[in-house]
Amino acid sequence: MRQLSKQDLNTPQKTVVAQFGEGNFLRAFADYMIDIANEEGVFQGGVAVIKPIPFGSFEAFDKQDNAYTVILRGTADGKQVVSHRIVSAITETIDPFADYESFLRLAQSEDLEFVISNTTEAGIVYDETDKFDQKPANSFPGKLVQFLYARYERFNGAPERGLIILPVELIEGNGAKLEDCVSKLITLWNLPVEFAQWVKETCLFCNTLVDRIVSGHPGEEAEALERDLLGYKDSLMVVGEPFGIWVIAHPRYKEVEDKFPLHRAGQPLIFTDDYRPYRERKVRILNGAHTSITPVAFLAGKDIISDAMADKSVRAFIEKEVYTEIVPVVPIAVTEAEVDEFIERFENPFIRHELLSVLLNSVSKWRARIFSSLKDSFAKTGELPPCLTFSLAALAACYRRSTERGDGCLIGQRDGKPFPIRDDAHVLDFFFERRAEPVETFVPAFLGNTAFWGEDLNAIGDMTARITTYLTAIEEEGMYKALELVIA
Repeated sequence: MRQLSKQDLNTPQKTVVAQFGEGNFLRAFADYMIDIANEEGVFQGGVAVIKPIPFGSFEAFDKQDNAYTVILRGTADGKQVVSHRIVSAITETIDPFADYESFLRLAQSEDLEFVISNTTEAGIVYDETDKFDQKPANSFPGKLVQFLYARYERFNGAPERGLIILPVELIEGNGAKLEDCVSKLITLWNLPVEFAQWVKETCLFCNTLVDRIVSGHPGEEAEALERDLLGYKDSLMVVGEPFGIWVIAHPRYKEVEDKFPLHRAGQPLIFTDDYRPYRERKVRILNGAHTSITPVAFLAGKDIISDAMADKSVRAFIEKEVYTEIVPVVPIAVTEAEVDEFIERFENPFIRHELLSVLLNSVSKWRARIFSSLKDSFAKTGELPPCLTFSLAALAACYRRSTERGDGCLIGQRDGKPFPIRDDAHVLDFFFERRAEPVETFVPAFLGNTAFWGEDLNAIGDMTARITTYLTAIEEEGMYKALELVIA
């Protein structure tokens, strides 16, 4: 079987994107969309990939002339869908630790217009030990300052040579935080005031929100995919879900939209001056539903999200919760088709979302992802939403299964088998100390723990009585019987 190589490529003639990071997500998300836009003729440009850390190599990229395959698999309209595409958007790879001059030459390119990054959540940090004369600087913001300064000097501060910067690291306000780090380093390194002004006025640091599950290289499944789907060998293939969304926010977003029109090739980009409503929609619907379904499904004997969605009772619970309790109070219009798409993502048989992984740190997740929907629903209707309220009782029931302490966790029991309960230390201490306490006294203490919720939940309507009823039913009658209280 042949190796994927340059003969499969239609490589762009010029490089317009400097990309810090070569990982699976960027290749199955940003580079994939750019490749389609290039093919459709609405965007003209390639991507130079920069290694942001000294570890790893570009050997696999060199072997395949920077080509690789993206396989997207999921569910649409109740049917399984599988697509694959050879991506040829990457024009070159640069290791600044081995070839700093190539790194600077890219910064000085007349064609360059964008910087995209994904250096993990820990990548956007201000490191006061960084040095400007390091080749390159330690931190990603430090490298970016070096990159921008080389460009500033090359073009004598020309205002039209500023760059559009699109970080996709999964932190809130990623663009603003990156700009702040850059500003602090410029000051720390005593770089010219004129350069600081050029960065501020001509470089657009955008806040972004991205969403696509990318599971990465398919591992043991790769050989079968090469044989049955691709017909060639590809050590860089990456697998993800079809769903995707890329929200790009900046006060001057119209300029960004004009220069980065991937949406005109059918790609799911949204340009706006405020990403926060879209983030709230994702957090409340997708993340909130994930968090709420997890203890319910786990105590119903399920181990992965897709299996939970195949269960009639669990599915009825999540659909009622999303459609009737969460969506009506999301602070942005949501179409029925969009909600259906969120639900279909839970059903994806190709992605094994382990419930125990989602269960991690469920107390803080419930507060961040569900509490706002519950309070908004209560304010709107005057009644506690039954499914959202039940999800909190299910969380308590799951954590109250603890029987002993483990290494950084509690050990719970389900059907006679142990499972780990992992959360912050003060959360684990609370549940272990009260694991055998009667429900009637446990619930007021649980709801009144302001370190968990930021306020006393006993004060919200008849929350104390409702949680007591639900938790008692779960522990005495089992999850399926208890679910009848909210889905009947």
